[in-house]
Amino acid sequence: MKATENLRLNSDAPTAVNQQWSGDVTYLKHGRKWYYLAVIIDLYSRKVVGWSFSDNRTSKLTEGALVKALRTRRPKEGLLFHSDRGIEYLNENLQGYYKRHGIRHSLNRAGCCTDNAEVESFFHTLKGEMFQGARFRDHWKLRDELANYIDQFYNRRRLHSILGYQSPQQFEKLAA
Repeated sequence: MKATENLRLNSDAPTAVNQQWSGDVTYLKHGRKWYYLAVIIDLYSRKVVGWSFSDNRTSKLTEGALVKALRTRRPKEGLLFHSDRGIEYLNENLQGYYKRHGIRHSLNRAGCCTDNAEVESFFHTLKGEMFQGARFRDHWKLRDELANYIDQFYNRRRLHSILGYQSPQQFEKLAA
């Protein structure tokens, strides 16, 4: 069954990890070429729980981020996963993942990018802190820098005011 509505609108804020995730894709320009980054963020802790990088914006990109998130987090049935209405989130492969893992898929309202504000904020932060003005030797170096930023800096050390000036990892550890 395909999602057709924004289930987050009438949902309470998450009170623990793996209750609500949100995902999206952004464009990153390197030289004359565009690359794409898909991320999934746990809305409780703002931790990036899955991400994927590619030179093609296909369903494999978003599928890669979801597979990584599912493998590392192993959420219980009933997880709410919110995304925009992009075809990469509505394809049959991802619909199969949603069904097999008991994921409730929620969609932005048409024309309302603020429905996914947490991921948009992450992309803004990433581009401002890591990407703006930076030069990368090649796309492999760009991928390595993204991995370092997300896995080492953002998740482990970057402080968030909404988390009481803790990193996502610290916040999750204290909440456990």
